[in-house]
Amino acid sequence: MTTIFLIVLAMVAVGAAGFALVPSALGSGRAQKRRKALQGDIRVNRLEVDAARNRDERRKSVTLALKSQTASLNAKKRLTLPQMLFQAGMTIKPGVFIRNSIIFGVVVLVILVLLQVPIYLAPVFALAAAYLLPRMWVKRKRKKYQSLFLDELPNAVEAIVRGVKTGLPLNDSIRVVAKDAKEPVRSEFARVLDQQAFGMSMSEAVGVLLDRVPVSEVNFFVVVITVQQQSGGNLSEALGNLAKVLRNRKKMKQKIKAMSSEAKASASIIGSLPFVVGTLVSVVSPAYLGPLFFTPLGQVWLGVGVFMLAFGIFVMNRMVQFEY
Repeated sequence: MTTIFLIVLAMVAVGAAGFALVPSALGSGRAQKRRKALQGDIRVNRLEVDAARNRDERRKSVTLALKSQTASLNAKKRLTLPQMLFQAGMTIKPGVFIRNSIIFGVVVLVILVLLQVPIYLAPVFALAAAYLLPRMWVKRKRKKYQSLFLDELPNAVEAIVRGVKTGLPLNDSIRVVAKDAKEPVRSEFARVLDQQAFGMSMSEAVGVLLDRVPVSEVNFFVVVITVQQQSGGNLSEALGNLAKVLRNRKKMKQKIKAMSSEAKASASIIGSLPFVVGTLVSVVSPAYLGPLFFTPLGQVWLGVGVFMLAFGIFVMNRMVQFEY
């Protein structure tokens, strides 16, 4: 009886041990699965945190580069004569330009003397004309050059985006633009390739483009290329977004031009009225305006009128200039 009782007790003990160990094994399997899932979640979260950190660092680098480039652009507002000629796309040397300005001033002086302008006023007018008029002409060519460049820049950026998406390197995409784009974009991107051929990096080469055309749109392009060269990233996506921004800025520029066209026409008419009326009066009655030109008091009032007219034209011109 005792033996049977011991055998039954032993079987119960073995069964209890089995029931105790089997759930622990199953539980350890579930724990292993939970541990692997938790490790996977931690790894995914870590990757997401690293990606967010990289995006933040890239955004900070873009912001810092854009601020530094903008500060350098603002610091270069006062241009020297060689810089003005360079940015206007002109190949004339500064010495030749100064010589031509002096010749122009002498011609103006001779014309003023022939028109019997007082001898103490003729040199002043000639000197002002020799200094101001050629520089105004160069500034006008510089502005026109930049306008032509900005009109074609969005097409050039989109061509680079298409080339990068098809697998072409950035240099080859720029070479396509330098071959097929319109002037002056074609010449400027060819200049970038020439700078690279002389040993410059891509960041330094596009910096020369900013020196040639110092406007905000080119600044954006240079910052995108520079940051991509330094920290990597999706170049086609960045340039695609830049192309959209350039398109929108171009549309805004055209809209501003259309909205201000009426004011510009009014300013042109008002500014030309004194000359038109003076010419018609001189044709109808040649001696009527004689005292205004040949008497000291008339010359004083003529100078006052010219100054007031120039000031009014300047004010109207500033009223129709918009920053965008």
